[in-house]
Amino acid sequence: MSNITFQTIDWDQIEKTEHAGETGTAFWQTLQYPGLRMRIVTYTPGYLADHWCQKGHIIYCIEGDFVSELEGGEMFSLKSGMTYIVSDNLSSHRSFSKNGVKLLVVDGDFLK
Repeated sequence: MSNITFQTIDWDQIEKTEHAGETGTAFWQTLQYPGLRMRIVTYTPGYLADHWCQKGHIIYCIEGDFVSELEGGEMFSLKSGMTYIVSDNLSSHRSFSKNGVKLLVVDGDFLK
């Protein structure tokens, strides 16, 4: 990972990309640095991820609520102000949001 100089981020200026879920849609606003990715991710109401993810993440719930489901069947409910963290290849997980949610997602080489 390289050094990142001080900067401010106006997320309103970051382009949104659309990603269809099994149901609903996720909108990503992404900043990519060497070895580090930061995103604001918004799930529409009824969003269910279309895959089981193996990637590590630090997830902070900005507003709303969602469920992170592990492939083994465990479910964890997170609401505004909560965080989860997982390293690469340690837990297959996917997200569901009944009412919609806005998340800050940080991932990168440091989670390998």
